Amino acid sequence: MSSAPSSTRRPSGLDPAIAARLKRNPEGLFPAIAQQYDTGEVLMLAWMDDEALHRTLTTGRCTYYSRSRGEYWVKGETSGHAQHVRSVALDCDGDTVLVKVDQVGAACHTGDRTCFDAGALSPDA
Repeated sequence: MSSAPSSTRRPSGLDPAIAARLKRNPEGLFPAIAQQYDTGEVLMLAWMDDEALHRTLTTGRCTYYSRSRGEYWVKGETSGHAQHVRSVALDCDGDTVLVKVDQVGAACHTGDRTCFDAGALSPDA
């Protein structure tokens, strides 16, 4: 994936040096994986754009971009199940961020601790 055309990029306060390293999909988004900082438990995957990453880095709370609603949302703002940022890393390709968090309560919208507890898939499937 390459950087999105400027027509899909929303205004952002993100440091231009960080923005230059990001590879975005055609909608200007990239995946963000939330992981519990002390246990390594993978909690969820959501989408960010430059501004969501900027807000995450500057507020210490995970901010994501809702593809369905077309707006930003702060994890836990309505549920109380907040994600307090411990660190943020960009992967080697620049197309995914890993946000290590201290998760308060459930990470999944279903009320489960993690979005990845629906059962393992069989390798034979």
